[in-house]
Amino acid sequence: MTAILGINCFSHDTAACLVVDGTVVAMAEQERFDRTCHSRAFPDDAIAFCLAAGSLRIGDVDIVAFAQRPLVDLARGARDAVERAAPKRLAAQLYTDARLAAREVAFRRRWGYRGRVAHVGHHDAHASAAFFASPFDSAAVLTIDRGGDYRSTTFRIGAGTRMRTIAEIANPHSVGEVYSALTWYLGFSTNADEGKVMGLAPYGTDRYVRELRDLLVLEDEGRFRVNFNWFGYQRDGRPVSRRFVARFGPPRQPESEITPRDKDLAFAVQALTEDAGLHVARWLRSQSPTGRLCLSGGVALNSVMNHRLLTEAGFDELFVQPASSDAGNALGAALWVEHQLLGRPRRWVMRHPFLGPASSDPTVRAAVEAAGRRGTLEGGVSVRRVADPAAEAARLVADGRVVGWFQGRAEIGPRALGARSILADPRRADMRDVVNDRVKHREWFRPFAPSVLHERGAEYFVDYRADPFMLTVETVRPDRRQEIPAVTHVDGTGRLQSVTEDFNPLFYRLIREFDRLTGVPVVLNTSFNVRGEPMVNRPEEALADFARTAMDALVMGDYVVEKAHVAREADGYPERSAANRSGGPRSSVIPRRTR
Repeated sequence: MTAILGINCFSHDTAACLVVDGTVVAMAEQERFDRTCHSRAFPDDAIAFCLAAGSLRIGDVDIVAFAQRPLVDLARGARDAVERAAPKRLAAQLYTDARLAAREVAFRRRWGYRGRVAHVGHHDAHASAAFFASPFDSAAVLTIDRGGDYRSTTFRIGAGTRMRTIAEIANPHSVGEVYSALTWYLGFSTNADEGKVMGLAPYGTDRYVRELRDLLVLEDEGRFRVNFNWFGYQRDGRPVSRRFVARFGPPRQPESEITPRDKDLAFAVQALTEDAGLHVARWLRSQSPTGRLCLSGGVALNSVMNHRLLTEAGFDELFVQPASSDAGNALGAALWVEHQLLGRPRRWVMRHPFLGPASSDPTVRAAVEAAGRRGTLEGGVSVRRVADPAAEAARLVADGRVVGWFQGRAEIGPRALGARSILADPRRADMRDVVNDRVKHREWFRPFAPSVLHERGAEYFVDYRADPFMLTVETVRPDRRQEIPAVTHVDGTGRLQSVTEDFNPLFYRLIREFDRLTGVPVVLNTSFNVRGEPMVNRPEEALADFARTAMDALVMGDYVVEKAHVAREADGYPERSAANRSGGPRSSVIPRRTR
């Protein structure tokens, strides 16, 4: 047996992953345990979970793979400081490297680990998390990130257990940095709220696109450069320059009104990001012997860009790592050691993301009883055990209830994929505001995902492509938009999730039962959390969110917790039986077109 423990602990989104004999046994983000979004804490809790999931002790681990090569960053940082007269950046890197070395020593001492340690480059880990988790034996591999190893973008060709780099783009030239700078300027948090900018963009117009075209200057051979007249991050840490502020005014203050200017700037940076992503992907396609693309890095979570890469860059199939943020580098570091370093054959494919913690029915029951004793659940709350939680949840959603759904092992990554979800009826336009305002306590413009039965997807989406990880957008058919208004974004698109029985049997049954009751094989799906917190990880957290929001019911394991004072009632939608159409075998690959 060979056990490899992957750890990302040198940036935001710290995480751990355990690989045993080439198979991923467990993975978890530290934020789920310490309840700090995008946690930077050392992932001791995530490590403990992974070891317990594999029934291992730390002494059973053969190699610990850290997703960072500190000396590489230091050397490149020194060169950057000389070339760009940026001594503050070098000083920051010196401090970071010293802290990284201290963390590794502290880890060995705290855990009593005396085994082998490997250091894997930041982009090596991103690329590995995409390619070695994919079903492709050969593929082009693209990583697009804010930065790591003083690189923002890498171009690779993968075959078997090897990847070779054919080109790189160095920081500070970075699509991710540009997007994060605008995220900050628009009043949101960097490394956290970039998805808000993507959601806001369709509400804007293109009035700034031409003027800001030179933010990212596209060059030959897939390269690009940032026009630093607009930015300050590369020098003194200020995201945008005085020139930018002089032209567009002061940055939006967090929580203030969103103006037409803000919407139009969001539109512009999204458009420029899509164009830059398409530019680099097209060049990589020209260098690749295969029409398959693997994608990772923080920018890979931009699902609108991903759609354009799949449809316009010349690739036939796309695999996007669902944990494309730095958290996924724990997975990537372990797989890099397994395959690229040790040369061991590939045995595992990421067909689902459910690698996190689970809670047994006794644990759920104990949590409910404890919440009752503590007064977390106020009067008028009923608790019952049901034989078919999927059918019960479908009935509640069809009756207009907002339902918390807590089942099985948690998914990794930022998207709720049917294990830690909040569900609602997509047919009710008011559900968009109800869930955003009264449940999630978040901004009005944030969209929701349509989770759809795979075999019915083509009925609802133009040029439907299966996407189990919710990492691309598709256009909702015009004749269906009034049928599912709560999950149709302002631009007529939806960031869909394809659901099949082999991907998530219980969630599939829920949607199938909802279809039987309503004739619509789609449910509104969003992550089970409220604004400012990570997705719930334990039953106690699910119960707390249920109690302090307008959620109507909570289905955990076989238990249903329901508020008796439900204001919304069923709207009398007619019941319709749906033919059971088989969708065929499923995979996590997004095909270019429906086959």
